[in-house]
Amino acid sequence: MTRDELNAHRLVKEAQEATLRGLSRRHFLKESAFGLGALAMGSLLGSCGGLFSKPQTQINYDPAHPLLPKSPPFVGKARSVIYLHMAGAPSQLELFDYKPELMKMDGQDCPPSLLAGKKFAFITGVPKMLGPQAVFAQHGQSGATISENLPHFSTMADEVSFLKAVKTDQFNHAPAQLLVHTGSPRLGRPSIGSWVTYGLGTENQNLPGYVVLTSGGSFPDAGKSVWGSGFLPSVYQGVQCRSEGDPVLFIKDPDGMNRDLRKASIEAINKANEQQYQEYNDPEILSRIAQYEMAYRMQIAAPEVMNINDEPAYIHEMYGTQPGKACFANNVLLARKLVEKGVRYIQLFDWGWDAHGDNPTNSLNIGLKNKCRSIDKPITALLLDLKQRGLLEETLVVWGGEFGRTPMMENRNGVQNPFKGRDHHTEAFTIWMAGGGIKKGFTHGETDEIGYSAISGKVDAFDVQATILNQLGFNHEEFTYPFQGRPFRLTDVSGKVINEIIA
Repeated sequence: MTRDELNAHRLVKEAQEATLRGLSRRHFLKESAFGLGALAMGSLLGSCGGLFSKPQTQINYDPAHPLLPKSPPFVGKARSVIYLHMAGAPSQLELFDYKPELMKMDGQDCPPSLLAGKKFAFITGVPKMLGPQAVFAQHGQSGATISENLPHFSTMADEVSFLKAVKTDQFNHAPAQLLVHTGSPRLGRPSIGSWVTYGLGTENQNLPGYVVLTSGGSFPDAGKSVWGSGFLPSVYQGVQCRSEGDPVLFIKDPDGMNRDLRKASIEAINKANEQQYQEYNDPEILSRIAQYEMAYRMQIAAPEVMNINDEPAYIHEMYGTQPGKACFANNVLLARKLVEKGVRYIQLFDWGWDAHGDNPTNSLNIGLKNKCRSIDKPITALLLDLKQRGLLEETLVVWGGEFGRTPMMENRNGVQNPFKGRDHHTEAFTIWMAGGGIKKGFTHGETDEIGYSAISGKVDAFDVQATILNQLGFNHEEFTYPFQGRPFRLTDVSGKVINEIIA
């Protein structure tokens, strides 16, 4: 028998077996058992008001044009987001959460009640309490307490809302960062920027809808997963750009290739992709075509937008930028330029905010102060600049880390570290928001007298995510995507909008 005959015989046999399986009572019962069970469970969940009983927001997803601007289910007060993440977790006790009682306990042994049944990343034995390593003062009409470490930002106290009782259940950097940005401490979930661009598209078809900028000399501990698209179409993942050199690697035409030749090569690639789509009908292929076309358009648009050299001198002074170098200030200025051009979600990660006290860079009195100097002018300039341009009311600015720092000094392996430092802390930390329909000069939440635990206004990462989506026009409980047989959402089965900070 020839090979063709063998193949034909095999195909006929497979078809016959498939027909028999369809007619077989035993096969029917076997294959439908889980389906029937799932239907029964679904009805139970629905009758109990469970996750699946919630109405779902239908997104008009066009895989051939995945980034076209879309209208949210209701009118949001924000059109774009700039999220400033200080990777490593800045100490709230040296920045925003002033605790004079903690100063009185400085140098004393930590009370057993603060250690019993608690998990810490490095603290062992009995550490010493550590008073605030900064001088605080009240600022603005709101009277917000802000430390000397942020003198410029202190002038913006009446523009922001502070969340001083944020909690988490993750005390290691990578899972805590994933939780903040994807709603899960484990890999595989879409980042919030991916959800936003999936739901809203973007207003500039020549640029990515979701741009990521990093500084501090390293990626966040969770790596690129914190801006990944997870199970959403890959076109919605964050596009990392650079603040020095070419904004995106390989964006320039290679030597010997002009624009016409580049265009012809992309057209040829996409023709092959179209043929593959006709064969497999996989929408990811259409997304791939859209990404190739976006990359071609970006060759013109991105270098212009990502160039800060043409900004006037007063803007460079205002932000403290360093053209030609990679730094946080450059990225903040780029964020303002990207918002102006209609980019939907801009994510900044600044690495280096750990403060264990095991070396000078990781210390509260040296490293933290240096990091504060690098962000103080830029974030102040960003808020002022957006306000002056009429963009702050429609741009939601978020600042924070992945967890807080302990009121006690870190004693790694039971030995006091050589510099002043604090361990990771899950019980309380501070995030602030501004613009995008958020109250001005407001503080929500409070910690106890030493800053150990949240005692009022407790919120978590899911609440922050729900609030961001709300300001953009989405009900976080209804904004879902079907995956593995059920509707997933950013906030999973948790989260509530922090209505107290909404104007």
